[in-house]
Parts: sequence; structure tokens; C-alpha cells
Amino acid sequence: MSASTRVALATSVSGLAWDTDLPLLLEALRARGLDAVAALWDAPDFDWSRCAAVVIRSTWGYEQRLPEYLAWADAVQGVTRLDNPAWLVRWNTDKRYLGELAGRGVPVVPTRFIAPGEDVVLPGHGQFVVKPAVSAGARGAARYTQDLHEKAAAHIAALHAAGSTAMVQPYLTRIDEGERALVFLGGSFSHAVRKGPVLTGIGTVDDDRVPHPGLVGHLPSATELALAEAALAAVPGSPGLLHARVDIATADDGTPVVMELELVEPNLFMGHSEHGPARFTDLVQERAR
Repeated sequence: MSASTRVALATSVSGLAWDTDLPLLLEALRARGLDAVAALWDAPDFDWSRCAAVVIRSTWGYEQRLPEYLAWADAVQGVTRLDNPAWLVRWNTDKRYLGELAGRGVPVVPTRFIAPGEDVVLPGHGQFVVKPAVSAGARGAARYTQDLHEKAAAHIAALHAAGSTAMVQPYLTRIDEGERALVFLGGSFSHAVRKGPVLTGIGTVDDDRVPHPGLVGHLPSATELALAEAALAAVPGSPGLLHARVDIATADDGTPVVMELELVEPNLFMGHSEHGPARFTDLVQERAR
């Protein structure tokens, strides 16, 4: 088919194997007559310029090659449409964006960022979490108690030695009630799921966790929807997002707070949405040149 109808969903080797959204989206796109393909983001011989649009999907593991990944996003955007756009990929891959959201009045999990060379100050009470500012799927994260300050400091030192900025957050005591993931397509709410806590162990940096345990459908409250919409409205530049996921949890005082804003390669949990794949296809078809 012509370049005017080719659409690439950028993925990875692990994405091809494990991304359950990918076949659903490819099927929906192809049913509309689009030449939809799944392409490895780092494939040296794939011609992105032949695509009318490229949608970032399961480019898992990008955080281990971030400079290369960001350069790839810039290059693709230079030859075709990229969703979400490269500048937003750069902004959202570093969780220091949480500080920007908080500065714009969005309730987020309180977060202290500790860059290499800065003093390490750990919470004086309660459990807490340490993780790198650039990460995905809870990789490189661990939960600590007050008697494990030395171990937590060693974790931060290891992150600094690798050139990473560390994040320190309180461990929310009500996280067992479930983390809610609200999916938006084209700026409008689509569907939501609830999932169990990931950091169930204490003091262990485990990179082989199940990222979305106990997944079930969820009907968000009006308060949760308002928070998610406020978080997206606070994204700089009002970018007109193709897809977005806002992860929300309950703070200790019972109010919802944003845990993460997933704008790069979020799992969209399309299996939990009757109309999600069709809506996704509508948007891609509208945006493709």
C-alpha cells in the first residue's frame, strides 16, 4: 500500500512477545484498511519515513538506552507524525515531571528528588520507596522501613553511581485498596482498571515483578476523573495527546493523588474496553497524513 495508509506501532522484542494490546490494535487498524505494522523501535533497517504515522506502543526497556531512544523519537518525528510527540516523550520519561505537576497545583504523591552529589535525606517516620527518576514497570524500585535507612542509602548511592537521580516517596498505607489507571484517548476518558500493589516485599530491589497484579475493571469516581483531567491539563504545551494513562492511588488522608502520568508507552488495557480499539483507530486515521 502507499505511504499515505501505512501506520507503524513502535514496539520492542519483549513487546512483541507480551503486549496484549498490540494484536487488538493492529486488528482494528487493519479492519479499516490501514497498512498497520508492528515495528521494533530500534530496527536498523525499518524506514519510518514510509509511514503516514507512527504510534509509540510497547517500546519496553527504553529506559536502559534513554539517549538513543530520545534520539530515535526526534528522528522519527523529523520524517513523519509521531504520537505522542518527541518533546513530550523527553518530558515524560523523567519522573521529575511530578514536581512540575505539583507546582501547578495537581495533588501528587509527595516526592523528593535527590540528584548525584546532593545530600541524602530520608523520611523520619513511616515506610518509604526509593526508585530511579527514569524507570518503568517498578524496575529499580524498593520499599523500606525505618530500620533500613542504611540499606536505602546504599540503594540511592548505587543509583547515583549509575548516573541516575533518585526519588524518595512515602509508601502509601492505603495502596492495598488498589491503584487506579484511567485511560484517555484523544483527550477524552475511555476506560479504567484497578490493580494491586507492586512493592509487596521490604528492602528488595526486584526487577522481575508483575507490573499489573490483580487487574480488574474500574468505574472511577467523579473525584478521580477530575484529578486525572487536572493532571492532563497541567501537561505543558496542551499537546493534544493521542493516548494517556493517569495512575491514581489513595493518600493516607483518603484523598486521591497522582502516582504517575504515563504518556510514552503505557499499557492501555484495551482488553478491558469494548470501544477502545475502535476509538484508537479513529484517532490514528484522523492524524495520519
